[in-house]
Amino acid sequence: MAEMKPINIIIIGAAGRDFHNFNVIYRDNELYNVVAFTATQIPNISGRKYPAALAGRLYPNGIPIYEEKDLEELIRKHTIDEVVFSYSDVSYQHVMSLGSRASMAGAHFKLLSASRTMIKSRKPVISVCAVRTGSGKSQTCRKVSRLLAEMGLKVAAIRHPMPYGDLEEQNVQRFASIDDLQKHHCTIEEMEEYEPHIVNGTIIYAGVDYKAILDSAEQEADVIVWDGGNNDTAFYKPDLAIVVADPLRVGNELSYYPSETNLRMADVVIINKVDSAGPQAVFTLRENIRKVNKTAQIIEAASPVYAEQNGYIAGKRVLVIEDGPTLTHGEMKFGAGTVAAHKFGAREIIDPRPYCTGEIKKTFETYPNIGALLPAMGYSEKQVKDLEETINKVPCDTVIIGTPINLARIITFNKPAVRVSYELEEIGTPDLKTILGKFVSTLKR
Repeated sequence: MAEMKPINIIIIGAAGRDFHNFNVIYRDNELYNVVAFTATQIPNISGRKYPAALAGRLYPNGIPIYEEKDLEELIRKHTIDEVVFSYSDVSYQHVMSLGSRASMAGAHFKLLSASRTMIKSRKPVISVCAVRTGSGKSQTCRKVSRLLAEMGLKVAAIRHPMPYGDLEEQNVQRFASIDDLQKHHCTIEEMEEYEPHIVNGTIIYAGVDYKAILDSAEQEADVIVWDGGNNDTAFYKPDLAIVVADPLRVGNELSYYPSETNLRMADVVIINKVDSAGPQAVFTLRENIRKVNKTAQIIEAASPVYAEQNGYIAGKRVLVIEDGPTLTHGEMKFGAGTVAAHKFGAREIIDPRPYCTGEIKKTFETYPNIGALLPAMGYSEKQVKDLEETINKVPCDTVIIGTPINLARIITFNKPAVRVSYELEEIGTPDLKTILGKFVSTLKR
């Protein structure tokens, strides 16, 4: 009998889910030959390698990462059998357009099972996922972690991967203090996710190899909180699955990948931002949830905005800085900074586009629908420098910082800056405290 050749595959991703899928399904699997990864969404990922030290015995030279735009050429050049789609927060149209490209070039197109790429923990796991970037997942994670700590449990949060630097060095990362952010050379995007947990008193892990990360977290935690990225599904099998839905983008929960998967798997769905959305949008979202999940408990919640020194906003011409991914692939037209500008009476929101330089100008070229807001892009030192230069060129009275971290710690402003904060506040019952209380009571039996 002739020896079977391994199946040649390309994993298309964005430096997160793609690496995880490789680690749990394909690493050391002799049935497959992973020829390459492709990258999109995140700058400066292509042109690197998934390192040999992480890739396993079958890949002594590592695995190259190319740009997604070269997909067809790669399929033909390397006689690819299967293309494995492995990233999130994209429309069904986007997914199947890629499927058509793969099919036309001669490869099968594949989606991996959410549940079969989940790792089982020895400790209880609560997952917090969402239907889109910017739904309010981060403040939900913070509240879940805080409530569990108040119930006497030691919590370790594990964040969806953000491996923008040296992948070997970032394999397993632990953050317990603000100094750890500098130690690991975190980007603005990483700090936006890690710093609020640290300030909240929660230890947070992240990295590349999520089995190794889990092994470390289990040694010091009673319960694991999975802090999802984008609208991706959890990397760990949850004992309680919480999903945050967004009535400001109603309909996306049934038309973006893998939003609907999250909804179908949810034990609890939080309809956030009911203070910003109209009643009809909330009603329609609730109906859409029930179309695919008849049993999940539904919580309604608000995300009220607070501003330090809001007197610097009233009557002023302001520049609004919002969370970068929320405006870019998250496609939101406004965030907490915009809400604060209107709430506290700003006279005018200044359009930053005429003043953008370097990498920030490129961001607007890639995402032309952002509008008159400034995304806090900081994937590299160059982007941070260009962000600072852009901010300081804008002729405004005040800068409103709508990001989860204090940008003033990283950037020097030449004008007053006001930080905006927001926390999850449930409305009525059920609420998270009640649901988590019942969950914890089952652990103590």
